[in-house]
Amino acid sequence: MAGSLLRSRSAPPKTAMASPATVKLVPTAEQPARSSRPALDGLSLAGLALALSAVLGAQWLEGGHLGALVNGSAFLIVLGGSVGAVMLQVPWAVFRSALGRVAWVFRPPARNPEAYLATVLQWSRRARREGQLALEPLLESEPDPFARRGLQLLVDGLPAEAIRGALELALDGIEARELQAARVFESLGGYAPTAGILGAVLGLIQVLENLHEPSRLGAGIAAAFVATVYGVGFANLVFLPCANKLKTLARARCRDREILIEGLAAIAAGDSPRNIERKLRGYLE
Repeated sequence: MAGSLLRSRSAPPKTAMASPATVKLVPTAEQPARSSRPALDGLSLAGLALALSAVLGAQWLEGGHLGALVNGSAFLIVLGGSVGAVMLQVPWAVFRSALGRVAWVFRPPARNPEAYLATVLQWSRRARREGQLALEPLLESEPDPFARRGLQLLVDGLPAEAIRGALELALDGIEARELQAARVFESLGGYAPTAGILGAVLGLIQVLENLHEPSRLGAGIAAAFVATVYGVGFANLVFLPCANKLKTLARARCRDREILIEGLAAIAAGDSPRNIERKLRGYLE
């Protein structure tokens, strides 16, 4: 089961001059990199375009004009009211984190669980051949803080259950932080329809104040309900889908890290690389 992940490495051939402290792992063609440039999610873009097209197309097919759905005050009430309510609800750090993860909806962080597995197997072979202390030189070159923490626990000689417990606790914290961003969008999805109703009521108040002009009542009532359309539309076509997408990404990134947890625990328990691979293959199915 967070961005870019780690680069995988394979041990270069040993030479007579190389010492365990200087041997480093480098990427190979057989061992794919654990991080790469995030790809644009065309399905998310197509889904958003389809949802908006369906709403606007239905308005046109019903004989209405698209300009009737444009209302600056309704937009301000719905979006401003929803965002303001969320800012009141969550700390600034959580709100800022949520804004930073908006891009994940359309360009999710790259994942490569196969590379995680390849890295763990490489570590297990080296530990089995040279001992767990032979993994210590890899700590400085390991870019992923989570993997580096697990590798440090392994090098320190902790038993398998202690390593698993410590890393699972750290993973729970990572997952909770990443899910906070999703909950911000969930809250936006909850507040937006209510803000839309508020905008509709305010619009109706303006209509009732102009009852002396009956010719303008129909247009005024129609404009008042645009806020409701905005509230329901933003909630169900934007905010809630974004929240669910971020939840899915957070859980998938955490599941990738579970490969590291189980792999490091298996190395500490003395399992053979073949048994470790057989066990971890289940995460890729």
